Amino acid sequence: EVQLVESGGGSVHPGGSLRLSCTASGFAFRDAAMGWVRQAPGKGLQWVARIASNGGGPYYADFVKGRFTISKDNAENMLYLQLSSLKTEDSAIYYCARVRPGATIGARGQGTQVTVSS
Repeated sequence: EVQLVESGGGSVHPGGSLRLSCTASGFAFRDAAMGWVRQAPGKGLQWVARIASNGGGPYYADFVKGRFTISKDNAENMLYLQLSSLKTEDSAIYYCARVRPGATIGARGQGTQVTVSS
């Protein structure tokens, strides 16, 4: 059974930083492209960042380029997202997700809340 468990969310002021973590189990993590998606209130899911199975070739949505960094630790079955220079519009539930063909969103975890407010 695929399990993805996110942690690290919280409340920060604009300009602050957070590091999200995702613990993966139940599938061959080293062979899986992974990513982070988010959902703000009243909006749909949107990709934030994706990374190849070997940890290379990261993709970032334009609205997070230069501020967020995705990384993958295949030895520990962990996925990370470093969030920096946070803005109020970054407030959302962030989910760790498998990347399916065509960059569609596969299985995802229960999410972790990120709230950015002054």
